Amino acid sequence: MGYKLGQRSMQNLSGVHPDLVAVVKRAIEITEQDFSVIEGVRNMDRQRKLVAQGKSQTMNSRHLTGHAVDLAPYPLSWDWEYFWPIVEAMQTAADELGVDLTSGAYWENFPDGPHHELSWRSYPK
Repeated sequence: MGYKLGQRSMQNLSGVHPDLVAVVKRAIEITEQDFSVIEGVRNMDRQRKLVAQGKSQTMNSRHLTGHAVDLAPYPLSWDWEYFWPIVEAMQTAADELGVDLTSGAYWENFPDGPHHELSWRSYPK
């Protein structure tokens, strides 16, 4: 443990809701799996491309409002075994900070291991 967010990860947190930034910063301190912030705020053009590519299913993404981040293991791997420690660290950090967080890893219809978002119930906009 003892990981830190790199410069690119910090840049990718620009414009993200402060509560989610706090969760990510706490999660990197406690995770057993190093990770990078691969995406925070998205513009509409990027979202359209991701939907067209089948990588997203909605034009109402929480990324558009700064309420979501995508995190990936470092070094980069798309194997699910490397995402679960990140999911656990994010949930632990969210619980510690009293932030209502949802992880895409638990979605039944479109599991999304990298995705973490502030809950609609607590953070509607």
